[in-house]
Amino acid sequence: MSLADFVRGLPKAELHMHIEGSLEPELMFALAARNRIDLPFKSVEAVRAAYAFSNLQDFLDIYYQGAQVLQTEADFQDLAMAYFRRLAADGGVHAEMFFDPQTHTDRGLPFSVAINGLLAGMAQAERELGVTSKLILCYLRHLDEDAAFATLKAAEPWLDRIAGVGLDSSEVGHPPSKFARVFEASRAAGLKLVAHAGEEGPPAYVWEALDLLKVDRIDHGNRSLEDARLTERLVAEGMTLTVCPLSNLKLCVVDDLAAHPLKRMLDLGLKATVNSDDPAYFGGYLLDNYLRTAEAVGLTRAELVTLAKNSFAGSFLDDADKAARIAQIDAYAAAN
Repeated sequence: MSLADFVRGLPKAELHMHIEGSLEPELMFALAARNRIDLPFKSVEAVRAAYAFSNLQDFLDIYYQGAQVLQTEADFQDLAMAYFRRLAADGGVHAEMFFDPQTHTDRGLPFSVAINGLLAGMAQAERELGVTSKLILCYLRHLDEDAAFATLKAAEPWLDRIAGVGLDSSEVGHPPSKFARVFEASRAAGLKLVAHAGEEGPPAYVWEALDLLKVDRIDHGNRSLEDARLTERLVAEGMTLTVCPLSNLKLCVVDDLAAHPLKRMLDLGLKATVNSDDPAYFGGYLLDNYLRTAEAVGLTRAELVTLAKNSFAGSFLDDADKAARIAQIDAYAAAN
């Protein structure tokens, strides 16, 4: 069995994927036509040519522009299903996906449009593809904490269908401490907590996410390795890192995939996982991230199995579901 076939068949969860970042140019154009929206691009090829980012902000500028085509619940449902079909084809069986309500409410769309459309897509994916999922509401860190509180308030009717909250968008200059109070309120509302930290921001941001936000897992976390004491703490606490290799390459967090720290993370005992982040923009869905990184840094089959197990161990599934999924991985690895 080839490595590609082995990894495709390996049951996997994806814990770091922004649903708006799965908007492929073809769907962007289809939704623009459906909603009579003029795009600043003349073709799918022109959109792809614009995906030459040198940093996180370059990407975010076009990411927010692309989101303008999402106008109706049907648009969000179609977006979700397009992603879930790709995930299922890659052997993914569970996803915990981010969405950015402020990206939509700030342009006049009701909160209900985005979340109802996504929930419909999640239900359809479980029904038709057997893919389970959870939803994580992200606060945009370039906005203020009052805006995040307003978003939490708007989400109240759906809190029983939202698994957690996260923190994304421009990292540098917007430390986790800026959102300590809204994260405390989110925890009090029964939500799990995650935060982007240590992607472009320094190790100090990871410390803040742990100590001030009291997160349940760290999104990215690459720069944690610059601080030995922080790394030791993450290992000791079994903190899950949702690592996104092709995103790191595309946004120049690493200059070469062969220099990616994923293998070192595993060697150090960190609970790293593999994820696609914004796959339409960064050139690879879940399977691509596994395979290209495995080739670049020399991951063994045993390490790939560990990454898949970590994806369930670090998920927000209940303990029985986690155990069942990990047992499936053991059975698969033993048979292959």
